[in-house]
Amino acid sequence: MELKLRKWNKADLNSLVKYANNWNVAKWLTNGFPHPYTIEDGKAYLSMIANDNPIKVFAIEVDGEAVGSIGIFPQSDIHEKSAEMGYWLAEEFWGQGIMTKAIQEIVAYGFSTFDIVRIFARPFSTNLQSQRVLEKAGFVFEARLKNALFKNGEFMDELIYVKLKNDKMPNR
Repeated sequence: MELKLRKWNKADLNSLVKYANNWNVAKWLTNGFPHPYTIEDGKAYLSMIANDNPIKVFAIEVDGEAVGSIGIFPQSDIHEKSAEMGYWLAEEFWGQGIMTKAIQEIVAYGFSTFDIVRIFARPFSTNLQSQRVLEKAGFVFEARLKNALFKNGEFMDELIYVKLKNDKMPNR
């Protein structure tokens, strides 16, 4: 299995829609990630990220096909030295170490590309798999925001995991 992060392109549209149109993916993401995920949603997404320079959102490619997405989003104002990381992966590829590797790659890219010292991710408290993948990639739990999220008619805690620039990456 060959994994790489690369720029999204228009030819990825069908793959994007195929894998993003999955409730088991969408239920862990903000409401900005629609379900069902349509061709129009995919076109809008690819158009929105097409001109980022430097690139902030990457396709996660496995064996030549885009099967997920990962992004790094530098913050502004008093948070300008921090960046948020977000990601999703097609359900068929869960549990294979793909996301751990993708996170490690984007962390290295983020620290070398942007003038930041901190990368954070905000998984739902109920998403144990996402928490575990962050820990495997060297992130540490920083905070729990009680009832900060409301999705699908229920309140959940929001967790914050962080990786600092001078922290060592795990050897995995």
